[in-house]
Amino acid sequence: MSGDRAAAAPARVAVALAWGAPLLLLLAVVLLALGVGRYPVSPPDILRIVAAKLAGLPSGLPETAETVVWQVRLPRVGAGLLVGAALAASGAVYQGLFRNPLVSPDILGVSAGASLGAVAGIFLSLSVAAIQGLAFAGGLVAVALVYAIGSAARGRDPVLVLVLAGVAIGALLGACISLLKVLADPYNQLPAITFWLLGSLASATRGDLFSILPAILLGLAPMALLRWRMNLLTLDEEEARALGVETARLRLVLIAAATLMTAAAVSISGIIGWIGLLVPHVARALAGPDFARLLPAALMLGGGYLVAVDTLARTMAPIEVPLGILTAAIGAPFFLWLLLTARQGWR
Repeated sequence: MSGDRAAAAPARVAVALAWGAPLLLLLAVVLLALGVGRYPVSPPDILRIVAAKLAGLPSGLPETAETVVWQVRLPRVGAGLLVGAALAASGAVYQGLFRNPLVSPDILGVSAGASLGAVAGIFLSLSVAAIQGLAFAGGLVAVALVYAIGSAARGRDPVLVLVLAGVAIGALLGACISLLKVLADPYNQLPAITFWLLGSLASATRGDLFSILPAILLGLAPMALLRWRMNLLTLDEEEARALGVETARLRLVLIAAATLMTAAAVSISGIIGWIGLLVPHVARALAGPDFARLLPAALMLGGGYLVAVDTLARTMAPIEVPLGILTAAIGAPFFLWLLLTARQGWR
């Protein structure tokens, strides 16, 4: 009996570490993001404002503080949580599906498709909602095209075919984006296109959160429900089939779920790289390779990481720094450090 307790103790410690550390980090980052800026607000005042607003009661604090926290910063923090969590979870799924630690959510062209949709919307001078809709649709169409090409190439390694098709379609869509940038008005459209492609949460609203939340939850559901089978997909194709897993169908479901989440996130934030590549590595080091623990750790770490980077982007300089620049500047050296110090093997 004592042996069973001793054996269970490390497992409980691992679960507590996988859930507790990311959760505490997430709460600390959210409080920091809501409080810092040109109008600082203390953590007790933040909690007081949020509690009063949720209860429909006056907080007794200055109206400026209420507006800054509730109307300005809270939607932006919420957007950072959703976008970061979606990209990190999608990255964890893609890395497991393709059994490759260098895979990120844009490997199948979802980011390129979303970019082309958004750039086309800006080029046509459409509304913000239409631009977001085109970005969302573009990401889904691009991955659907890649998967159709992969399905047509029978008799070959399906994973390799999907990756190569994604690279080719991504390059083609990138060429279309470059053509639209050349044709765009250099005084109005081109700056807007460039800024969108660099990624930002500056214009995120509460309406944006409600518009992408259903898609993110819909994509997250099969990831959570199929978390045990996801572990089997990290095995070789023949081994997974021998254990009773229909690899082709399961891969299609998970790719569709990850693509849906990524397209929804990118539609309101623009292109933000490195989160889907870097955060799953950190989550795997903290929670282990079991997808049942890896998924929640990636969700919390991804959301917290993007909120922290966004806070840095809006406070480090007189003008706001695009998120794509910061995530690359932070992510690339950290990823190299992980590459040099991590143990051999990543599963």
